[in-house]
Amino acid sequence: MNSPFFDKHSFPVCLAPMVGLSHAVLRAVIQEYMPTQDNKISPTIWPTEMLNSRRLPQEILGCNSETYVHEGETHLVPQLLGNQNQEIKDSIIKLNTHWDLSGIDINMGCPVQKALKHNYGVSLMGDFDYAAQVVQYAVEAADECERDIPISVKLRAVGSDKSADELCRFIEKLAEKGASWITLHPRTADQKRRGQADWDQIKFLKARSPIPIIGNGDIQITSDIFSMLEETGADKVMSGRALTARPWLMWQVGEKLNMAPPSGKDLLKAPQTEVEEGAEYGRMLLRFIDLCEEYFIKKVGLKENLVLRKIQFFIRTNHVWLQFGHRLMALSNRSQTLNELRDHVNDFFKSEQIMYKQTELRQ
Repeated sequence: MNSPFFDKHSFPVCLAPMVGLSHAVLRAVIQEYMPTQDNKISPTIWPTEMLNSRRLPQEILGCNSETYVHEGETHLVPQLLGNQNQEIKDSIIKLNTHWDLSGIDINMGCPVQKALKHNYGVSLMGDFDYAAQVVQYAVEAADECERDIPISVKLRAVGSDKSADELCRFIEKLAEKGASWITLHPRTADQKRRGQADWDQIKFLKARSPIPIIGNGDIQITSDIFSMLEETGADKVMSGRALTARPWLMWQVGEKLNMAPPSGKDLLKAPQTEVEEGAEYGRMLLRFIDLCEEYFIKKVGLKENLVLRKIQFFIRTNHVWLQFGHRLMALSNRSQTLNELRDHVNDFFKSEQIMYKQTELRQ
């Protein structure tokens, strides 16, 4: 299966699937910073939040923030959590019926207890044969849709009890069952977000893998992206929390590659200095709030207090990149309405704000 995500026209960076974050609003905000090709945003993978295959078949798509897709979204690759044949089949067929899918990602990297107790997520890495069977379930379900829907898998690093050679054998099993590409986050389940991501595992895996490899972990700025591509040979780089703070990272990468700038932006060049980025964060956050109101309140029908909590979680995730981000977080937590939050954000960014290039990612 030929995937558009790894040809010469594909963009080298993609967003990570993150619970509570990789929803339609974040995707839309990042897409506004994407460089263009032929007057269209450069193609790359657009994930959803992690979707539970036990619940998804009974849900009405678009009735919650996790399954809302804004009009015109393309290259969607929803991430599924699950391990049962029928549940995976029903989920994929349902998603294909309602969305223009460009793939399905199977989560084998989630380390949270809720996933572990059902033998989901990273638990699947404990049984290579069964994990490969889960991929086969997904591939067979995709085949029933009668169109090309590649199946990918997102993994964690191997622990001390398993060698990198075993990880390669694992990947070979997944590929044999039909996996089209693999994303590796080279931290173990026990590490969660702590410690440094072991890019050597991405390099080792890429050198031996029969399918494309996406590298994930410790990506904060443009140079991290190009360093990972050069040092590991990865086919693409995935970034998570840093893209919530710095969605114009996509624009910065595009400038390095001499690509056309995003359409609709007043700035001639991507923000670069710590002050320019601080100011852009403020503009981005106001846009994020507006889209949350438009999508989640007006279209999905969520209550304002729930949407406010989503925005507060967004700020809690990325405020560490701002010099006085703790103050912004305190103001957001104090806000009782979206309009009050807008006022706080506008007041906060009336003063010059500095955005750090690098920060501690273990919060």
